[in-house]
Amino acid sequence: MNSICVYCGSASGFDPAFHAEAVTAGTLIAKAGLTLVYGGGKVGLMGAVADAALAAGGKVIGVMPADLVNQEIGHPGLTELRVVNSMHERKWAMAELADGFLCLPGGPGTFEEIFEQWTWALLGFHAKPCGFVNVSGYYDPLRVAVQQMADKGFLAQQYVDMLIYAETTAQAVEAFRAYVPPPPKWGVAPVEQRY
Repeated sequence: MNSICVYCGSASGFDPAFHAEAVTAGTLIAKAGLTLVYGGGKVGLMGAVADAALAAGGKVIGVMPADLVNQEIGHPGLTELRVVNSMHERKWAMAELADGFLCLPGGPGTFEEIFEQWTWALLGFHAKPCGFVNVSGYYDPLRVAVQQMADKGFLAQQYVDMLIYAETTAQAVEAFRAYVPPPPKWGVAPVEQRY
C-alpha cells in the first residue's frame, strides 16, 4: 500500500472530534510514508486532513473539477492539484491513484464516493479496501443500514463484511494492510473493466 484516498466533509461538522481525527488522519498517513489522495479542497475536514499531512512532510494529491477550483475552494499548497473536467473524472482519477479508500465523517458527497468504490470492489473491478473511521459513532446508522441490505436479501453477507469500521485512522490503516478481498459477485471482472 502506497496511497490512501480519504473522503470527508467540506464542512467541519459540530463535533470537535471530527476535526481532531482529520488532523490525526493526515498526520498518520504522512508519517507512514503514504500519499494522501483526496478531493483537493482547502475547507472543512478536507482542508484539515490535507494541511496535517503537509505539515508532517507528506505527499498530498488533490483532484478537483475546474468549476470548484474557480470557486476558490481548491487548496493552493498541495504537492499536486489535478484539475479535471467533471465529478466523474475526479472520482476515476482518485480511484486510480489510491490503494485504499477511507471515510471520515462527511455528507452526501462522501457517502456517494465510498459507495461507488464499495460497489466496484464487490463487483471485482478492484481489490482495494474500503473503510470508515467511526468518529463519535458517526457511521453507526450506516452500518445498520448496510447490514439490513444483507438481512433483507439484497446483498451477500461477505460484501457487508468486506467493509472496515474502525474507531481511529490508525486502526483502519492497520486493517487495510491486512485486507483480503472477497471473490467478486459475478466472477472475475475483465481487465478492461477494472474501472
